[in-house]
This record gives sequence, C-alpha cells and structure tokens, in this order.
Amino acid sequence: MPVPTSPTYITLRNGDQVKVNDHVYCSPTWSIRDGTPYSIARIMEFLPAQGTPTFDSVGKRNEPFTRVRLAWYYRPGDVSDRPVADSRLLLAAIYSEVCDLNQLRAKCHVIHRDKISDLAGWKKRPDRFYFTRLFDPWIRKEFEVIQATSVRNIPDHIREVLTGRYEYVVAEKEIVPDLTDELRLCATCEKWCPPPETVQCDRCKNFFHMACVTPPLLAKPSRGYGWTCAPCSRQHEEEVDSHEVRHPTPVAPKPKSNAPAPRGRGRPRKDRVLAEKEENVEIKHFKMWPFRYFGQYTVAEDTLDPEDFIFPRAATRVGPKYQVNCFPVAGSENNLPPGIEERGTESTIEVLNSVHEMSPEEGASLVFELRTFVFHPVVDAYLFLVAAMETYKSTLTRNEKLKHNIDWLTEAIRRFSAAWQNRRDMATVNMQSPNRLEKWKTEQTRYIDREWSEAEKAAFEDAILNHGAELRPVRDEVGSRTMPEVVRYYGHWKNMKLGEENRRIKAARASGLSMLARPPSRAGSAEEDSSIIAEPTKGNASCGACRTRESDNWWKAPKGLVTNVLCDNCGISWRKYADLNVRPFREETISKHTKGADKREGTPLTGPAAKRARATPPPSVSQQNRCLACYKNGLPGKVLRCRNCSFRAHPGVIGAVVDATSLDQWLCDLCSNEKLQEFSVNYDCLLCPRTRKDPKKKQFHPPADSFLRSCKPTEGQAWVHTLCSVFIPEISYSDATRLRLVEGISTMPPYRWMNKCTLCDQSGGAVVRCSDCPAEYHVSCAWKAGHKFGFEMQPVKASRRDTTTVVDFKDFNGCMVPTVTCKGHPAHRRERFEMCEMNELGETAVQVYCKNYKQAPTANIHGLLRKARRLDQIIQTEDSIDSESTLASSEMHCWSCGTEYSPCFYSFTVKEFMVGDEFGEAWECHNCHMKQIENHQESVNGGNGLNGINGMDGMDGIEPS
Repeated sequence: MPVPTSPTYITLRNGDQVKVNDHVYCSPTWSIRDGTPYSIARIMEFLPAQGTPTFDSVGKRNEPFTRVRLAWYYRPGDVSDRPVADSRLLLAAIYSEVCDLNQLRAKCHVIHRDKISDLAGWKKRPDRFYFTRLFDPWIRKEFEVIQATSVRNIPDHIREVLTGRYEYVVAEKEIVPDLTDELRLCATCEKWCPPPETVQCDRCKNFFHMACVTPPLLAKPSRGYGWTCAPCSRQHEEEVDSHEVRHPTPVAPKPKSNAPAPRGRGRPRKDRVLAEKEENVEIKHFKMWPFRYFGQYTVAEDTLDPEDFIFPRAATRVGPKYQVNCFPVAGSENNLPPGIEERGTESTIEVLNSVHEMSPEEGASLVFELRTFVFHPVVDAYLFLVAAMETYKSTLTRNEKLKHNIDWLTEAIRRFSAAWQNRRDMATVNMQSPNRLEKWKTEQTRYIDREWSEAEKAAFEDAILNHGAELRPVRDEVGSRTMPEVVRYYGHWKNMKLGEENRRIKAARASGLSMLARPPSRAGSAEEDSSIIAEPTKGNASCGACRTRESDNWWKAPKGLVTNVLCDNCGISWRKYADLNVRPFREETISKHTKGADKREGTPLTGPAAKRARATPPPSVSQQNRCLACYKNGLPGKVLRCRNCSFRAHPGVIGAVVDATSLDQWLCDLCSNEKLQEFSVNYDCLLCPRTRKDPKKKQFHPPADSFLRSCKPTEGQAWVHTLCSVFIPEISYSDATRLRLVEGISTMPPYRWMNKCTLCDQSGGAVVRCSDCPAEYHVSCAWKAGHKFGFEMQPVKASRRDTTTVVDFKDFNGCMVPTVTCKGHPAHRRERFEMCEMNELGETAVQVYCKNYKQAPTANIHGLLRKARRLDQIIQTEDSIDSESTLASSEMHCWSCGTEYSPCFYSFTVKEFMVGDEFGEAWECHNCHMKQIENHQESVNGGNGLNGINGMDGMDGIEPS
C-alpha cells in the first residue's frame, strides 16, 4: 500500500516547480517532433527509472524520479481537419502515457469552461487553456464534459458516490439534458426512471418505465413520433368525439434552473484575486482521473463499483443484428448438403499434438530405440516421448534461437505427431521446408516469418520513432511486410528492447553504480538539439511569420515558411498555442526605367498601384501539402502542388499522372492550358449557371484555394469542373484514368437544366438531387455550401449481378453510387466513402468509380463518331416527339365543334376529305353525335329531311361508319 506523503515538487529547466495534477507542456527534441507544437498534459504521477519498482517495501515511492505519467489533451486540429479559430480550446481524453521527465517544458493551466467566470480575460493571460469536450481516441468520437454536481436525474446514493469521487461526467450530447433534469420517477411504480428505459407521455409529460405500461413497450418511439399513456389517450378520444378539441398556442418553454446565467458582453473584469483562485481550484480525482463516462450505455448501479471502467463505451455488437443463429431448430433434422462433412468430427479438425494418445509401452519402446534414457516402469511415457523429441530436435536445426521459437516448436511437435500417427520413424522428420499445408487452405503457408533484413529493421525502427504504436502507418513505411508480420515483429522487438534494458540495469547494479548517491529529482538539462538559434544566417535574416528583423531570441521554424527562423513572439506562439499568423509576402517590382538603387524590403507600399505587382501570399503552415478536396495533409509525393498557382490535391482525385522525378514541376490543367493554349481560355464551367461579365474586364480564373480550380476539358474544347463531371451520372470520359475529354453533356435529360437550384435560386446549370431529401442544386453550389460528397456502396442482388457493374472497395462489394448530401442531414448507417479515401492498391474512390462507370466505349470508335451518334439520337428523339404530337393533334377532335375532349368519338366519312376515289375520315364528339341522332328522329317523325352538318342538306356527303 502506498503511504500518503506531502506533494512532491519537480523543478523544470525553466525554473517552474510542478507537482501531481499540474498541467505542463511536453515535447521531445526538435529533431524528433519535426516542428510540431508542444503537447499539453496533466501530471498523474512521477515514476523512477524503468526496471525499478514504483514503491519500496514500506509503500514509499522510490527516487530519483526520471519518468512521469501524463494524461494527454488534444488540440482540435489534431483530431479533425476543420480549422478552429480559438487556439486556447482543448479536448480532454482518458488516455495516458509514460514519458521521460526531461520532456517537460513549462507549466500551464487547464480548467473546464464552467469554472471560468471571465473567459475573455482568461484567454488573454499566457499559458491558459480550457476544455468543454472529451475525445476518445479508440471510438474516435467526441463527448460532452459536464460537472458532476449538475447531474440530478439519478438516485441520491448514486449521486453521492459520483460527486464524491469525480469532478466531471462524460456523456453524449443528446443525453446531457436527461442527466441535468430533475429526478424522474415512474408514474406507475414511483421508482427512478433511467433514460434508456424511460418513455414520456406527450400530453401529461409524466415518465413511465417501458415495462410498467400496458402492454409493455419493446422500444422507444421513432424519432419524430410521440407516445401517450392510456388515460391521456382515452381523454383525447373523448374530446374528439365531443368536438371539444382545443389546440393551445405553443408557449416557449422556460429555461431550466440549471442553465448557465447569461454572460455579459462588457470589458473583461480585471480581478486578479479571482483569476488566481480559478487557477488553483481543487479538482477531485479518483484513481488519478477527474472524470468518468456516465452516458447512454452506462448502468447507473455500476458506478458504485470502484473497479468499474471509466472509459466511454459504444453500442454493443452482440445479438441477432450482428451474429447469425447457427444452432439448428429444435425438432428439425440436421440434413447437411452432399459433400459437406459435419463440423466437430475427426475429419474436420486439425491435429496439432498426439503425444497424449501414446501408450506407456509405445513410449518405452521408443525410448529403448533411442538408447538415450534408461526405462523405468514408474516414469510416464509422456516424459519419455518429450525427451525423445528433445533429442531429435537438436538434430533438426543448428540455430539456437530457432529452437526456442514458439512457432518453430509448435510445428516440430505437429510433425513429430504426424510421424507417429503414420507409423514412421521420428528420424524421418525434418524442418527444412518452412511451409506447411493447413487443412482448410488450398495453398501452403509459412509457419514462421522469414528473417527481417537490415534495411527492413531500420525502416521499422524509423517508423516506430515517427508513429509510435500505430502499426498501420509503420506497415506502410516498411512496405515489404504484411500487417500480421509487422504485429508479430513488433512484439519480438519490444521484448528485445526490454531485455537490453534489463541487462543494462543488472550490469549497472553488479558494477556498484546503483549504490552511489542519488541525485535530486530534476528535469533534464537543455536539449542537445536546441530549438533556439544564436544568430540567424544571412538568408534567414527575418522572421518567417511576421517578417520582423529584430528579436532577442530566434527559434527554429516549421517547414513551409519563407525563412527557417521565427522571432521570439512567433516562436513561443507556435510552440505553445499552435497559432502562427503568417504575414503576406509582397514582392516589389521596380520598373527598368526607374532610377536609383533597388528598394529594400521595408520600403513603404504607398506608391502608385501600377508600380506594385500583385502577388498572392504564400500559404500558411497549416495549408502546406493539404488537399483541397479532403482537407487532409500529405507528403509532397502524395499531394500534388501546382508550381504556378499553388493548387493542391491528391493526384487520384483529379486524374493526374505525374512522374516521381518531376513532382516539383507539375502544373494543373488550367495553368498548363495557359502555357500550351490547347483548349479554350474561357474557363467557365458548362455545367454551372452562366454569369454576366463585363467584357472589358480580364478573364476570370477559378480561385487556387478551392477545389473548384480543378477543371477538365470537354470534347468541344470547353471546360467543366472536375467535381461536376464526376457527380453527374450522364457524363463520361474518353480517358477515365486522367478524367480528360468530358463527353455526354448533350445527352443529359432536360430536367437537369430546367430545375432551379435551391441554393442560388438560378436555372441554367445542371442540378443533382440530395440523396436524403428532394432538394436540388448545382454541384458547385453544393460544394461552396459545405455539403457532403462521397460514394455509397449499394448491395446488388444475385439476379442482377450479370447486368450491373459490381466493384470491390476496402472489403465492401456492390454498386458504387455517387452521392451529394445536405450538410444538415445526420449521418446514416449506409457505408459511404470520401472522395480521397484509398483502397489497398492506393486508388482513390474517385478513380475506382470513374474507371468502372465513367469510361466511354472508345474501342474501335472514334471520338467524332461517338459525338455524331449522340446527336443522331437527340434528333431522332425530337422527330419522334414531333410526329407523335402531330398525330395526336390531327386525330380525335370533333369535325363539327372542334373540341378535343369527349368521353367517346365517332368516325364517319366526308367527301371534303376524299383521297383519290375514297372518302376521307373525320371524327365527331359524343355531344354532336347525340344532337345528330335527335335531329334525325325529329325529321323522320315530322317528314322533314335530315339537315346536314354545317349547313349540308340531308346526309349528302356523310356516311356514318
């Protein structure tokens, strides 16, 4: 048991004294961290050197302290590519690591937002941070963090334990209102209602257990639906029957009593005593953690157990939704298909060891044949067989390390057992072949990994230094090994390093070094690779961010700036707050006719505009090598950068094929066209609405800081956005690999051009429909509005696989469909891939989709012929529509009154419509036909002749059919 002692203080290299639960900046040397800012963490405990017990025999911590356990905080930019303007905002985490004590840089302060009375004043002070949310690195999800005292909707005994141990509670955002509400009791049993098991009446607002209502509810109502209890439902029916239904005017709900008070917008208070009090506020910790998860998947009674896990949890994956019920139904016969053996029998299992099946006589005879050991009846045959195997094992290999390898030993015992089952002599067993044939595999596999070369070992150790225990990027950097091989080697490598450390400690103890006087606990001295520069060189005479030339100290700058140094203010701001405001760099151009010497950099920019050339500012550090399609960083080879306009994107998402030796000389399609003039210089997208432009102004170019800069030429020498051509289904490419020569714009259905965009309220461009709602918009408008673009994998029935193109992408199989979704829609459970997401072969989702669905049939068909055939289809379609409309207009209209609407038409022949010697055919509506019959009857009864139609006498010229 550790003995409680007074707080231990450690002095950092800058003179700050820190103790447990203080917050510090932590970072390795500049060469290792590669220019990244400091990390922020909380000190959990101080630890002695590795291999030394943490506590001695009396429960006191062993000294000197050389290591420290830290609980990390994340910056929002570490877990998301979304830019965050507040550099003081952090994300807490239930994640800790052990680091060297010399990695601690300085002391800082981090507290929860609710404990800060003046946030603006807090952020103005140096080394002050705050947090409101928690990020779980395993679930990769953010949770809300609230004070434990604000949780009211739990029983009193659970609330006392929760508030007595922890300062904060971690929960999902949608669960926070339920936790902070007043105590909810069931209206039936008057017991506490846990939120997952509770349903609320929509009329009386009472709460009920789902098991206490009649009939019991199996699940909560779906989103958008309400539920009413039996009395309220009966009362509503009576009101409906008596026509006394009243629809009261909705009243805005009153704010809850636990809502925070409104904060003023005046100047921040300068109460230094209050600020120092907030810095030194006492935070409760239980087992070194100030918070625990108490959300949707927590059982409240489990909180009473001190050993209960405090980590965030996700929905369980146990049940019929995720597992198949493979047990046979009771009473049914288990009839297996022919050729399928029953599982669990001797023929379906693989024998790894048969030593236990050997009789003592067989073991004894085996030992007598070996003539190595003396047989004794009391000794079990198992021991003799093991001894015999040990004897033969020494003859199988001369590698002493291999004899102790678990994989090699397992395979040796399996081969010995196979030899005994087949009645073969054990001397016939050999281990020369590294492959074996497993029972359920058609090809042989290695039972032991091949030896790692020196180059592979060096690449593995370099990747471990860069990525730590994240083995997937380690596998990518090694390149020649599979993931299982990397995982197995990582375990052996850790054991090897641990053995070296233990041997070093033992050697130090044996030499008596451990008996020397212990130095006091203090953080390490200054870094060997210091990030402070004594004096900048001639080429780095100014700060890479603010462009100043004067500073007391100069710091090494991250990559991507104009110079390699930062001034004191910018260097500290970047390391502590990851905030670097890069000043735009203006290149001064002096006319050749101007007299005098060249201007210096500090020359005021007050001259005429004609004398200053407009230059785009260099991108900031956060924008270096960041793809404009997915907003993720990448190496220069993985994210291309235009040499002229600085446009950046993954090559697979824009159809770029670049040689590795010419990455620095790559030009985007528009810049390349400016140089070669192969296509039109009017870069307006044909699929977007046209805008009126002043012909006197210069031609508009798409901005280089947007993905809409990426355009592709069409078969008519015009241009369309790459995004528009990919996400409109009717478009195809003559070369889908490079996404060039867009075809099929003329074959698009008319409704895409006629419907208005719901974002810009304009027509004229081609629209697409949201995958989750009826909204329609231009593709470029959707991109500017921040809507979600991706590809959805839809399953295909077996009956349709012959007629549907099916693709494989990242362990998913189906039909790949491009989707555009409004940004306000919640995430659905359908599998959707981002545009830049890659498969195992390094192909992006855009490449896979265009290669399988966008390639035009170019085999033996010239591009001009394909265009002519498309135009012929359009002309034939229009002619068929005109002929059908003409036929419809010439037929079925009354010859007397001219109407086209009648329940029935009657045909007859008319002389005026004669064709040759035959009478023409005309139509008569039902109303006119009945009038003719009535007139005919009157004429017959009155002796008068039947009057002809339109003044014709009798039936002259009319022959009813």
